[in-house]
Amino acid sequence: MKISARGLYSLKMLLDLAEHCGDGFVPLRDIAMRQGISKKYLEQVASHLNRAGLLLANRGSQGGYKLAKPPDKYTVGYILSITENSIAPIELQGIGSVKVGRNSDVIFNCICNGLTKVITDYLDSITLQDILERSTEQGTNDYYI
Repeated sequence: MKISARGLYSLKMLLDLAEHCGDGFVPLRDIAMRQGISKKYLEQVASHLNRAGLLLANRGSQGGYKLAKPPDKYTVGYILSITENSIAPIELQGIGSVKVGRNSDVIFNCICNGLTKVITDYLDSITLQDILERSTEQGTNDYYI
């Protein structure tokens, strides 16, 4: 499974906003500075997340972004489903050119579907709040994705 830069930066941005959810609207420049991400790229990420309804935006001198819901309502699986084309762990490349018997097709489909379900269930079980709490338990304010 590959997570794109957009997916990774979306998670980082949303985690940053979750960590600062009591601060009101957070300017992109602050997030960009804390996360070491280009403000220009974050603008694209924020626009995508805003259109998907994950963020609230405010313009002006007190402008910025904040989460549309509490951090415990955002799962990693949901965020990645919005930012990634697919979270399938396996892509069977070249199957069309290889002679695969019927039983093999069923076996590959069962394996791929089962693995996708396990990964999806796992990612859907982790919220932004969980990640923040785990980082606090480890005695650091840093979180790793």
